[in-house]
Amino acid sequence: MIHIMRKTGNARSAAKEASHERIVDAAAKAIRRSGYDGTGVADIMKEAGLTHGAFYAHFESREAMLAEAADRAGAESNALAARIVASAKPEESLQALMQVYLSKEHLASIETGCPISALGSEMPRQSPEVRLAATRRIKEMIDLVARQFPDWGQPSAHERALVTVATMVGTLTLARAVNDPALSDAFCKATLQSLILPKADSVN
Repeated sequence: MIHIMRKTGNARSAAKEASHERIVDAAAKAIRRSGYDGTGVADIMKEAGLTHGAFYAHFESREAMLAEAADRAGAESNALAARIVASAKPEESLQALMQVYLSKEHLASIETGCPISALGSEMPRQSPEVRLAATRRIKEMIDLVARQFPDWGQPSAHERALVTVATMVGTLTLARAVNDPALSDAFCKATLQSLILPKADSVN
């Protein structure tokens, strides 16, 4: 009897965890697509295939869900960046990362792309828990970029990483903001050519 109850309890726990993951995945896409203010609980639950009433079995508040969504979006973006860096030659890792980050594909993939560029302008108005989650992932991105410099571990590498990440994010934000494809492309090309890419003549 105890064994049956334990199996039932484990199954329920696994089902709840799977539902929770679906909610967070849906919310992580939604905040990048529609912004924090445009992300409603009812829509997220519907997208996750769950009822609105089930929300509070997973989160204490909407802000708690948004914080997890911000963390998930940042983790996904950083994991992709890490894979790009790992697949490139050490001397070409930062170039490879910037080429993908400023590519037309990433430009068009706001729902699954970098949450910093998608949501940066909204962050000052978010709750402390949402900002904390986002800040932690931004710091991870900065550290990943800093590790690609030969003087990693020195203040100079960290400073260059700050400039590089700020320029990447700012470039992508501007490239998405304008409705002129030529200008959008020019932003990306100028950044690639002026920062660290003497060999890069174009962006995919």
